[in-house]
Amino acid sequence: MSDDIVLVRRHLTNSPNLCLSDYDIKNYALAEIEKLLNDIGKSLTNFPDMPFPGEAYFSNSDNRLILEETSYDTEEMKKIHEKIHSLLNDEQKRVYDSILDNINQKKVVFSSFTGVEVVERLSCGRHYVVDYAAVLLPGGRTAHSRFHIPLKLDEHYSVGLRHGTDISKLIQQTDLIIWDEAPMQHRHAFECVDRSLRDIMSVVDKRRAKKPFGGITIVFGGDFRQILPIIPKASRAEVVCTTLNKSKLWDSCEVFLLKQNMWLNAGNTESENKIIAEFSKWQLEVGDGKETNISPDSDSGKMLIKIRDQYIIHTSGDPIQKIFEVTYPDFLQNISSHEYLRSRAILTPINIVVDEINIAMDEISPTNIIF
Repeated sequence: MSDDIVLVRRHLTNSPNLCLSDYDIKNYALAEIEKLLNDIGKSLTNFPDMPFPGEAYFSNSDNRLILEETSYDTEEMKKIHEKIHSLLNDEQKRVYDSILDNINQKKVVFSSFTGVEVVERLSCGRHYVVDYAAVLLPGGRTAHSRFHIPLKLDEHYSVGLRHGTDISKLIQQTDLIIWDEAPMQHRHAFECVDRSLRDIMSVVDKRRAKKPFGGITIVFGGDFRQILPIIPKASRAEVVCTTLNKSKLWDSCEVFLLKQNMWLNAGNTESENKIIAEFSKWQLEVGDGKETNISPDSDSGKMLIKIRDQYIIHTSGDPIQKIFEVTYPDFLQNISSHEYLRSRAILTPINIVVDEINIAMDEISPTNIIF
């Protein structure tokens, strides 16, 4: 029976590349045996020496969401976990260990780091991980799509989760949720998810209705120096009042701040590390409002920051072309190198400049390259 389990699961999930661990194969086979025994009035429990599979192996046979979240190659994940875990610095290890401990205590964690790839590998330890760093991680989902968060929110809304659905069953088996870029979300999004998770998890244990997020450990990642919720025509004070740390849920969070700059590694030269360290220090001073060259704009009431000369590209010609040449030196010679293209980027806040940059790149690129 075990020999057919993977083939059967691949057919059920319509996932030809589905991988199952030996542990899962054994328990799915035991679940099938239990069903056959039930047909003749017997059970595995009638045989004291036989192991009995968990409830999940009976109830999840047709739950597409749970099948998706448990279809990873756990052996491969363990190898990736071991490799990444060995690279953690002391601050990251402290956060990692605390998250593992908090899963058992059903607590909430806020971390200032966005390198959640390491935390995601907790799934290797048989924890179900629902991940909302949608772009960065395998199987990632946005919070709005997975939780069905309404676009219009207030302090009374709950998300569109109903008892007995596939998503509610997935949540009831979830130990850890990673929610990246949390400072960008309106606090009402977290509060409505909290209300719904308390309701869903009360089926598992009535006491969990009184715990934040129904007792599921949530890891929020992000940096409050970066983009906050977008509130049209709102004042600075109004925007600040919509952030996560203004929510009643913030009191339940354990906060970790990661301060070690991972760009300053042994692979750089001493002069490169010095430049990176100086630039990082300046960025933090700007983010904390401590940059000495800040002055108020009397017309708009906003603060103006004078960018230091060493961070400005000077040109008397086309500025877009100059930025492109500095960022992508020897572009035509390296256009086929994935590493070359992945290791650099030009960022801009408005789409008009994005279009101008793409046009500039297109004009000097071979005709078979599309950006």
